[in-house]
Amino acid sequence: MNATTVRPGRELAATVAIDLAKEVFELAFADGNGRIIERKRLGRGPFQRCLINRPPLRVVMEACGSAHYWARRLARLGHSVVLLPAHHVRPYVRGNKSDRTDAAGLLEAARCQDIHPVPAKSPEQQGIQALHRIREHYKAQRTAGINLVRGLLREFGVVMPAGAGNLRPATLAALEDGDNELPMELRHALAGLLENIATCEAAMDDLEKRFTAMARNDPRCQRLMAACGVGPLTATALCAGVGELSRFPSGRHLASHLGLTPREHSSGHIRRRGRITKRGDVYLRTLLIHGARAAINAAQAARKRDRCLDRTQQWALELADRIGHNKAAVALASKTLRRLWAAERHGARFDPNHRSLRPSVQAA
Repeated sequence: MNATTVRPGRELAATVAIDLAKEVFELAFADGNGRIIERKRLGRGPFQRCLINRPPLRVVMEACGSAHYWARRLARLGHSVVLLPAHHVRPYVRGNKSDRTDAAGLLEAARCQDIHPVPAKSPEQQGIQALHRIREHYKAQRTAGINLVRGLLREFGVVMPAGAGNLRPATLAALEDGDNELPMELRHALAGLLENIATCEAAMDDLEKRFTAMARNDPRCQRLMAACGVGPLTATALCAGVGELSRFPSGRHLASHLGLTPREHSSGHIRRRGRITKRGDVYLRTLLIHGARAAINAAQAARKRDRCLDRTQQWALELADRIGHNKAAVALASKTLRRLWAAERHGARFDPNHRSLRPSVQAA
């Protein structure tokens, strides 16, 4: 019996939920009514061959590790692939945690129309995201090395000024000073740490040059970089992590996707709004907020020099004076993201002096 043969009295599967893993994959085949009619537990090799000769199916998976790779591969076989956010699937898993219940929960979550699927990423998008993760790896190693050198030298009474740029000259001066109590073996080890830090910095600079070249050759990145506070890092990360901004129904949906909207705890006539939700991609949200913080700093410097400010800069400075620098940076990041969505949706260039035209409300 081949893979497309159906036993007498058995319906043909319309949907298959796949619980992805490294080696063992749990599959649950369901009919048009969502009733599970077949289950399979396969290793990596048999799983790669399982859906080759099957008729086109609706494949449901969590948007987790390796999901985008399998989505592209299964789509080439003619199947319709749906990737669901993992945190939205979790409430549909009933009973104890197991691969079987996870696959069944995927089938239940796929029936909910309020859960929006995650678009499958292309290899180029995944490659850009991988480069960003490599840069973060080098940055973490650099920060850890700097903190280690400062802590070790402080134990011997060598205190250096703040700032990463002051680390290398101050450390070299301490290593060349023969009057301190640094042992010779520690001097050699600290010199090696300085070289490791320099290697991480060189690798980060090389990756940043790559991002700049990518953004220069990508028209969409060029449109995003027209916004103040959005550079090559943020533009490439947005294009790779979010994809098309216009796929969201509104700018608020995009801001909510990245956790830049207030957390709400309301009931009845009482509405309570607190801090931002901090949902979604932490890295993208960090880049946007840091870019907004740099934009506010640039606006403050321009104000001190009596330079002309656009409407967005004036708004950000007035907000920073009223509620503080950090809150204003978060608000500016959210505002910038919404305006970028509007520019992409309407095919217009980002305008910092744009004024929304709202229809006047006439009295009845």
